[in-house]
Order: sequence, then structure tokens, then C-alpha cells
Amino acid sequence: MSRILLAACASLLLAATAVAAPKGDPALVWELSDLFPTVAAWDTERAAIEKEIGGITRFKGTLGRDAKSMLKAMDTLGALDKRLARLAVYASLKSDEDVRASAEQARNQSAATLLSRFGEATAWIRPEVLAIGAAKVESFIAAEGGLKKNAFFLRDTLRGAPHTLSPETEDVLAQSANPLGQPGQVYSIFANGELPYPTVTLSDGKALKLDQAAYEKNRQSSNRADRKKVFDAFWGSFKAFEGTLGANLQAAMLGNVFNAKARKFKSALDQSLFADNMPEPVVRTLIAEVNRALPTFHRYLKLRARMLKVKDLAYYDVYAPLTSIKNTYNVDDSKRLTLAALAPFGAEYTDILKDGFAKRWMHVYPQPGKASGAYMNGAAYDVHPYLLLNHNDDYDSLSVFAHEWGHAVHSVLTKRAQPYELSNYATFTAETASITNEVLLFEHMLAQAKTREEKIAFLNEALDQIRGSYFRQTMFAEFLLNTHTLAEKGEPLTGERMTQVYCDLLRRYHGAAKDVMKVDPAYCVEWAFIPHFYRGFYVYNYATSMAGGAYLADAIAKQGEPARKKFIALLSAGGSDYPYNLYKTAGVDMATPTPYRALEARMNRIMDEMEKLLAEK
Repeated sequence: MSRILLAACASLLLAATAVAAPKGDPALVWELSDLFPTVAAWDTERAAIEKEIGGITRFKGTLGRDAKSMLKAMDTLGALDKRLARLAVYASLKSDEDVRASAEQARNQSAATLLSRFGEATAWIRPEVLAIGAAKVESFIAAEGGLKKNAFFLRDTLRGAPHTLSPETEDVLAQSANPLGQPGQVYSIFANGELPYPTVTLSDGKALKLDQAAYEKNRQSSNRADRKKVFDAFWGSFKAFEGTLGANLQAAMLGNVFNAKARKFKSALDQSLFADNMPEPVVRTLIAEVNRALPTFHRYLKLRARMLKVKDLAYYDVYAPLTSIKNTYNVDDSKRLTLAALAPFGAEYTDILKDGFAKRWMHVYPQPGKASGAYMNGAAYDVHPYLLLNHNDDYDSLSVFAHEWGHAVHSVLTKRAQPYELSNYATFTAETASITNEVLLFEHMLAQAKTREEKIAFLNEALDQIRGSYFRQTMFAEFLLNTHTLAEKGEPLTGERMTQVYCDLLRRYHGAAKDVMKVDPAYCVEWAFIPHFYRGFYVYNYATSMAGGAYLADAIAKQGEPARKKFIALLSAGGSDYPYNLYKTAGVDMATPTPYRALEARMNRIMDEMEKLLAEK
């Protein structure tokens, strides 16, 4: 029943860095009192919700009496779910301010436990709807207008008949959700707070503790020896815990396999796609098209080697800067440039940005203990979205800023157009706004570039975005597919085995056998670093959205208002239809090669332009 999504986006593009927030500037920190004025108010609401969850059983057996009884149950449970979402958002955001704060971690766990209890208490709903039958459910929808907002859920429930079990079994599976979700929590605490990161001395003679933030920053060093030292030390720290992290990720994957088998799906992938009614050809076509496009990716890597002036391109060179331009963009710059870049979306879109920029929706800069990465959390329906950033005042930070605000505008548009019950848009469409924002930002920055060197720098940023969001994320998706397949066959998934599977993919994607790039086996433990692997098959959404977002941005540039209206309609639709259908309505069929080949063509055009500029004296 619950439609809560607590982490709408955790971007892979940026991790926490060492930039400190200007002291005494509250505008750079989110205002959580918009959710609850005090912690005591949160505690009071938690106790009230806990009590009301205990009374949910009074609705059991009433859904089929008549349309009004069904509406009463749906409205009561929907209102409770909405309150629970708000409660959980506060706890999640508060805990991410400092992952070391045990009191806030405990509060977050308390909210997670309550979510689990709500799931257990409502586990009977789907079996009961199925017992009522399609004919009677449809007659209730026709007779009671208030059920219109619940129609999609009810029909989707009926679609799930082959995978819905008895009320007793559904209750057991609901109770298992919390323990089966613990591997992700274990990873977060370990990787963000307790992993003993190494200290290295770089070429400038300074000792550096190589945590995630320092790794993200220093892997971009212009000094090649430093880059190698950073890679060697950082991945060595993960290699030391390969067995532990492998067992932890295996536990998460076995949980996925268990749920798939229990619900009679043919595979974990099948179950993962079922919730959104996503055709499997979307994922299969994506992987096939990316593998077909590897020569284009290798062209980019060879171009990178040429610009770095190295004959033996290595994996530690993949983040190295290709130009000496180091423009800085503080948060005010990011606001200004994002607004200018997204002007093609129209006033409705940019007015939302202006409103959010003027208020305290963001936690902007890193601080000790703050969660790494970036995300938008819009699950509190009656409150504005919240954005966690780790702004480093560079182009990556600017790009992530535009990315996350795409999610925020998406949430606002959805809430304006849809009731709570239809406001939970799928991840597949969630990444659309964010990726399209990044594409338009690139186009704007390129158009504003004043020198040849600046143009080359922005062209490279666009290529690196395709590398990171398209090729890399598809490689992740293939890793998840391969490892889950091994788990489904009953084969052991040790950390060493995961490293082997990942290494095979890493070498193939980066052309190691064709001497495009050298991949040191020591770096193949990278899988242990990726938090998204604890979210099922989530990562493929980044790649499909890279293709779909670029396709839609190109349509807006070529067609103008008609394409813009379709794009805004896509964002405003929320969860009122399945995401694949919403994409098709917007003009893109993501189960066909068309959007993927269009992105490949775009990548080649960008490289053509870069090579032309490089040829100029």
C-alpha cells in the first residue's frame, strides 16, 4: 500500500568534498521545521501514527461491502500513509546531516520500523482486492467518484494476481522487508563512517586521508603519479574487506532472489520490472545497444589518451582533467546558470526554480559526517522537496545542482497535478527531468563559451556525462544481471567471485583486450564501493534516462512548444500511468534501439566537434 520513496535520487556524479559552508549562513542549510517544528513534535506524531497503525485491522474484510466502504478505507489508509511519509522524510534528512549521530540514526531506524509495521498492517489489502474480483472493483469505481484517485492502484493490484499470495503469506513477506533491507544500511554505515581509509602522501608532500571525498577529488589530479597512488590506496582499502562486503552484497541479492521466488516471478529482474510494468526488452535492448556502441566509447577513450598525451591509458586516467580550465561556480552561480539553461522549459518550470532557490530547500555544502553524494527527497507530499548536495564549486557541482533540481521541479509539478495517491512517479521517469536538465546546461555553457579551450572543456564534460551516466551505469546493470543470475543458479557469490565478474565487464567495456585502456586487477573491487547495488536493478534507469532525456531535449530544441508541452505533461503525470507508457506518450519508445542510437550519434557529433577544435592552432 505504501507509495513512499525515501531516496528519489542518489547521484553517482558527486560525493562529499572538503569545501566548508560559509559560517553563519542559514540559507545554505535546509529548514526541517517545515516538516516538524521540533523533535518533540516528531515524537508526538510518531506515537500517534504507531497507535493508528494498530487500528488498521478494523478495515479488514470491509473493502467488498460497497463502494463507500472501500472509499472510506482507501482514504483513511492513504492519509495515514501520507503522514508516515512526512515522518520518515524528516528522520531520513536529519540522519543524513551527520551519519555519526547515533540519536538521529536511531530515529531513522524508528521510522523504518514504523514503515515496516505499516506494510505488515496493510499486507491484507491486495489479497482482499483480488478476492473481490475485477468486475466488482470496476463497478465500485464507476459508482463512487472518490475512488477515481485509487483506480490505478486497484487495477494494478488486479494485474498482480499471479504474484499475490494469501493474506497470511503476504503478512510474513511484509515482516521480512525490514531485515532484508539491512545490508544497504550496513553498507552505508561502514562505507560512510567506519571503513578505515588509508593515508597517502602525494607529490606536494602533504599527507591526505583518502576517504570518499578525498578520492573523488584527487582522482581528478593532473599529476598522473598521484592519480595512480590514489587509486592504489583507495581500492586497496576496499580490497581488505572484499570478503565482508561480498557477503553483505550477496545477502542483499539473495533477498531479491527470495522475494522473486516467493512471489512466483521467473527471476529477480522480472520482479524488479513488474512494479512499473516495465517491458523486459527495455533493459535487454539497453544492454545490447550499449555493447554494440562500445567502439564509440573506445573512440572517446582514445581521444582521452591523445589529449592526456599518454600511450598506455590506464583506468586511473578516466577522471583526469583534459584541459587546464578550472572555472569555479558557487551556489549563486549554479542558480543563475541553471535558470538560464532551463529557460526553454518555459515560465512555469523556471518559476518553480526561483521559488525553491529563494527558500531553504537545500543542504548545500559538505560538513563532517554528512552523507555523501546528492539527492532530492520529495516524499513529503504537503511540503516542498528537499535537496542534499555536496557542492564543491566546480562544474561537476553545477551539473549535479541542475540534475537534482530537475527532480525537485518534477516533484512540484506532480504534486500540483496529481493527488497523493498518484504522486509517486517511477524512477524510470524520475531521472528524465534531471538528465534533460544536464543536457540543456551543457548546451547553454557551450554556447556561452568564449574561447577554444572553454569549448573543449564543455565538450569533454558532455562526453564524460555520457560515459558516466550511460556506459558506466549500463555496465553496472550488466553486473547486477550477471550476479543475480549466478545467485539464482545457486552458485556462491563471494567477494572474490564478484570481483571476477566485475573485472570481466570492466575490461570489456574499456577495451582492455584491444589495448584501448589498461585495467589493473587491483581496481576490480570497485563493485564494493557502489551503494546503488543495494537497490536492486535501479541503476539501468540512469542509462535509459540519459538516452531518453537527450532525445527529449533534442526534440524541444527542434520542435519547440509542442515538444515542451509533452515534456511538462510527462513530469506532471506523476504515477498516473506506467512510466514506459508515459515515455511513449512523450514520443519515445525506450524498448527500441532508436533513443540509444540517437545518443550514440550525439556522442560522435560531440567528438567530431572536439577533434575539429583540437586541429585548430
